[in-house]
Amino acid sequence: MLGLINRSIEAFLTDTHGAVLCARVRRRADLPGESYEPLLQYDDAQTLRLIDAACDELGRARSEFLEDLGAHLCSREAVRRLLRYGGCDYRGFLNSLNELNDRARMALPDLKLPDLHLVATQPGQFRLRVAADLPGWGAVLAGILRAMADDYGSLALIEVPPRVAGRDLRDPDPRGGTVTIQLLDATHAEARQFALARMIGEV
Repeated sequence: MLGLINRSIEAFLTDTHGAVLCARVRRRADLPGESYEPLLQYDDAQTLRLIDAACDELGRARSEFLEDLGAHLCSREAVRRLLRYGGCDYRGFLNSLNELNDRARMALPDLKLPDLHLVATQPGQFRLRVAADLPGWGAVLAGILRAMADDYGSLALIEVPPRVAGRDLRDPDPRGGTVTIQLLDATHAEARQFALARMIGEV
C-alpha cells in the first residue's frame, strides 16, 4: 500500500480525534515510530493493523470508520478537485468514476486504487462495483459518494449492502464490494464553488 494511504488514515484520526489518539492507535497497531513516506510502498498488513487499531480504540465498526474516512478524504482540496474534475454535476461525476483510477495514476503512477464499474440500473439509479485487492473499499467509496453529493448540492441515497458493510476488512475475498446510488434530486441545494480554470492554472 502506498504510504499516502496510511498518511491519509492518520490525518483523518488527527483531524477528527487529535494527535494524542492517533499516537495511541499507532502504538496499538505496533507500527514503526517514524511517519510514513507518502510515495513509498508498505506492506498491506500495516494498513490493516492501523485500521483495526483505530476501530478498537474508537469502539467503532469498520464499515462506519471507513465511510467516515472516505468523506474526510473529500475535505482535502487536492482530492476534491480530482473528483470534481470528472463532471459539472453529480450525474456527470458518477459517470466519470470508471475513469477515476486512470486519472489518479496520471498524478501518482504508483497509487493503486480499486477498479470501479458504474452501471445505470434504472433512471436515476446506479450500481457501483468496486474491485480491489482488499475488501473495505466499498465503504470508503460510499463515504466519498455521500460527501460529493453534498459538494454538488445533490440529494442522493447511498447504500452499501449489509453483506459488504459487515464483512471483516481482512476477508480474503478480493471483490471489494458494491455500492448503490439513488439520485433523488440533482439540484437539492447550492453546490460548493468550483473553478476548473483555477485547477488548470495550478497544474
